[in-house]
Amino acid sequence: MFLVMFRRAFLLTFIAFGLSALAKPKYQPLPVRLDRDGEKWAQKTLRKMSLEEKVGQLFMVWTRAEFLNASSPEYERLRDTMNKYHVGSFAMSVRYEPPFLYKNQPYEAADLLNRLQRDSKLPLLIAADFELGVSNRLNGTTAFPSAMAIGATGRLEYAEDFGRITGEEARAIGVHWNFFPVADVNSNPDNPIINTRSFGEDPGQVGDFVSAYVRGAHSAGLLTTAKHFPGHGDTATDSHLGLAQVTGNRARLESVELQPFSKAIAAGVDSVMVAHVTVPALDASPHAVATVSPEIVTHLLKQQLRFNGVVITDALDMGALTRLYANEIGREAVDAFKAGNDMLLIPPDLDAAYRAMLACVRAGEIPESRVDESVLKILRMKASLGLNKARLVDLSTLDSKIGAPANIAVGQQMADDAITVVKQNGAVLPLKRTGTIVGNLPYQTMAEVRNQLLVVVVSDDVRLEAGRALERQIKMRVPDANVIYIDEQLARVMSPEIVHAAGEAGKIVMAVYASPTAGKMIRTNSGVRNSLSLGDDSASLLRQILTTAAERTAVVAMGNPYLAKDFPEVQNYLCAFSAAQVSEVSAVKALFGEIEIHGKLLVSIPGVARRSAGLVLPAGKAGLVLPAGK
Repeated sequence: MFLVMFRRAFLLTFIAFGLSALAKPKYQPLPVRLDRDGEKWAQKTLRKMSLEEKVGQLFMVWTRAEFLNASSPEYERLRDTMNKYHVGSFAMSVRYEPPFLYKNQPYEAADLLNRLQRDSKLPLLIAADFELGVSNRLNGTTAFPSAMAIGATGRLEYAEDFGRITGEEARAIGVHWNFFPVADVNSNPDNPIINTRSFGEDPGQVGDFVSAYVRGAHSAGLLTTAKHFPGHGDTATDSHLGLAQVTGNRARLESVELQPFSKAIAAGVDSVMVAHVTVPALDASPHAVATVSPEIVTHLLKQQLRFNGVVITDALDMGALTRLYANEIGREAVDAFKAGNDMLLIPPDLDAAYRAMLACVRAGEIPESRVDESVLKILRMKASLGLNKARLVDLSTLDSKIGAPANIAVGQQMADDAITVVKQNGAVLPLKRTGTIVGNLPYQTMAEVRNQLLVVVVSDDVRLEAGRALERQIKMRVPDANVIYIDEQLARVMSPEIVHAAGEAGKIVMAVYASPTAGKMIRTNSGVRNSLSLGDDSASLLRQILTTAAERTAVVAMGNPYLAKDFPEVQNYLCAFSAAQVSEVSAVKALFGEIEIHGKLLVSIPGVARRSAGLVLPAGKAGLVLPAGK
């Protein structure tokens, strides 16, 4: 009797333990490594898949990081699309209604991605564009300045920290793959879409920073992407809107454009993104866009550069490519895949692309073995992340992994060290703390706006956040500073008032926000175009102020460092290389002499300064100029 009772008790205990173990969710491990079990899983999974499932694994589509009720029509459509087309990957973003990007919260993103993982037959790869860290899309995360700002510090360890911290936060919310680093060499000052997204114009230096980022990201388990192959830096067209061309002979391409990609491949970058550009020196055939060119994708990238990782297209819904396939949009995906791409990003019509791929495989135009080759790469990538064992993230850890104070301090220090003074006359910097004394009690601040310090914030749209952090920081130091916001629409109307204020002001700060933005269009006398130059009316206002008060004016480039080439009158010119809030804080610190300024230009500004230029200004003595490097 005792033995029966013992066995029964043991069995109940075993069952209870087993059920609790099954009930406890498994969470994603951090390291990236394809082990023997992972390889077995990838091979076995491939053998079990239907052709329809294989083709679905080749596509990556958008999902927004937002709260969706599990029974809402929006979530049901997302889930049904995933299952109908056997989608293998998602690119996580947030709602974008130009010019507004609506960032969301880490918990909402992680919860949505967990739910998609639960509802998918196979584990999903989740990617994102975190070019400024996770703060690109989500609030409460660690903010970083742009790649060019990090390059301006000259410190490779910052690029490594950038990759590591981004990796820690991305993996915490369930994102495995960053579409970064940008390996483009920004050698063209008129490039409207790369600019500060690049680490600079020197191919060797760009390659070194790209490699450092890859090392840092890998240490935190984040997959990386070198983009935009074979190089988008020497172009003057935004490929979101039109077809850009990369000129130069093969020798030039190998010494400039391709060098950072070679270094990225040597550093173990996980994927390479192919650009929608034409490169006649590599493929001179008509309509030879790199994305659909076997010469560029297969022969150059895979065979000559020996890249064995995942090759992914840039977004297939971009204007540079869709215009060529307007009459047969599904063919776009077929030609990209036949060129050698393994993954097809954001097709403009998923149904048409999916059906076109299936039809071509069934007809023998694409061998199924070629599909198997790419799908196996993708499955191996998933297994290397441990997604075959655990695909969820633990929401209870987000409050310790996201926005850690030590990491936030690192991001701010990077922005501080990036500030570069290209020109100064000794009469403006440093600004002084002056004005109304602010009381400590709420509702009792009596600051009166005066005109000793005039700050003009120039941006694409005054409704944006551009300049808000800068204004707060300035008014903490000069409560009665006169801060005026303008954009191209307001510039003509407000110019007389602003020019009059500038004439009476003791000192003037012109903070110009111009960062590369996909599809951005401005109107100039030469027509509507994508440019990082100021619109005609904003440029006219700045020129009027410099004509009458250049010696009292500091121009701060909160983004595009080439701004000064259009304004030779400028006497005081600072570059922050970034419009991120950390860079706004750093710019104000620099203006008031609170930090040593020692950043260096990563690009040459025609007619103004050569690469590596930058004055060294000690903290508190911004009027004193030391020789660079001392």
